[in-house]
Amino acid sequence: MKRVVFLFTGMVCLSALKAQVKEGTIVYEQKTNMHRVIQDEQMKAMIPEFRTARFLLLFSDSISVYKTVPEDEAPDPFAGGGGMRVITRFGGGGGDLYKNFSQAKSVQTAEVGGKNFLITDSIRQQPWKLGTETRTILGYTCHKATRKVMQAAGNIRRIVMGGGAPDTSNQSRQQAKEVEIVAWYADDLASPVGPENYGQLPGVILQLDVDNSANVYTAIEIKKTVDQKELKEPKKGKVITRPEFTKLMTEMMSSGGGGFRIGG
Repeated sequence: MKRVVFLFTGMVCLSALKAQVKEGTIVYEQKTNMHRVIQDEQMKAMIPEFRTARFLLLFSDSISVYKTVPEDEAPDPFAGGGGMRVITRFGGGGGDLYKNFSQAKSVQTAEVGGKNFLITDSIRQQPWKLGTETRTILGYTCHKATRKVMQAAGNIRRIVMGGGAPDTSNQSRQQAKEVEIVAWYADDLASPVGPENYGQLPGVILQLDVDNSANVYTAIEIKKTVDQKELKEPKKGKVITRPEFTKLMTEMMSSGGGGFRIGG
């Protein structure tokens, strides 16, 4: 009888392992409440309340690449007028983001002043608190995890293109505040990845809510395959550390340099 129970248990465990997906491709839709991070009423009146964007996450059990899905539709309504452009970026800071978990290493692409950079950093543990609640997303049972982080309130900067000075209003100088991050991860997808720089959970994050729906990422498509050629570490650009890149950007902003672009 014990042998039968052992065999049955072994078959269940083997079946569970087979059910786990260790590679795939996910499309996320990001919905950002722009009015939540803008205090200027005149600026609010100029732009829609919500902005949506799409991102692509390619992953294996130890490597991931996160990139923006190009927008080929109508001109960006957030581009502003009078030669101004609104640049928004949350979380990791933009650009194609490569992660190698076996090496605890990340590389992010950036283009500044016509020069390509490779921003290197280490992958650090993220102190998630695992919960018991579940929800279903695209057919996958997802478990809840939460954590709190300090986030700069002024994550939107308005830059005058063509050599003008950057916006130095109060909204870009506000102090950091503590916000709650709520993640829903699927342990059937066996990779510690997620949108932006979030992850380090027992499965892929399929939905991420930052600061009570101020910024929400939701998986809208999942494929159980990935193009292995797309999981290669980027090599084009000057290698630079995260602190060095932050210093470079600060100097450009303070000197009123021209436009810059992060990522593809």
